[in-house]
Amino acid sequence: MITVKDKQFELFIQHQQIEERIRVLADKLNADYQGKHPLLIAVLNGAFIFAADLVRHLTFDHEIQFAKFASYEGMESTGHIKELIGISTDLKGKDIILVEDIIDTGFTMHSIVPQLKAKGVRSVEIATLLMKPQKLRVELDVKYCAMEIPNEFIVGYGLDYDGIGRQYKDIYVVKDSQ
Repeated sequence: MITVKDKQFELFIQHQQIEERIRVLADKLNADYQGKHPLLIAVLNGAFIFAADLVRHLTFDHEIQFAKFASYEGMESTGHIKELIGISTDLKGKDIILVEDIIDTGFTMHSIVPQLKAKGVRSVEIATLLMKPQKLRVELDVKYCAMEIPNEFIVGYGLDYDGIGRQYKDIYVVKDSQ
């Protein structure tokens, strides 16, 4: 049990399981991108730990950049995407892999993918650590997903609650307050 701000969280996914699922996801990417040279765009802040662990398992040549988009306030998505830090590279003709920590409503990826396509990229795929299918509100093609989870609020492994709790190596779920 951990406490983050005003909430208690209990263990949800152990680090060893996270690592194993990342290896499986990397194997899929390795099979699909061998001989290619994609650009990975890791979405900050949450995906920094996942991106670091993922690239250690990739066997193909790639570049990585970071972009920051915001849609959360507290424990809820606002539904409005604000680009805070953009991409500084010419993307025309590139294969892009968007690296995301978690997809719940899908609004962030739904907003980013068309922006990238408008820049003339060859392809755009999404690689996410976690996805909440029950909370998805837009149609979204997620080819690479390490784990699907229920619609619960979680922290740890880069995921936060109002900026706090990213440092835990495991993932924790908010304890039911009932």
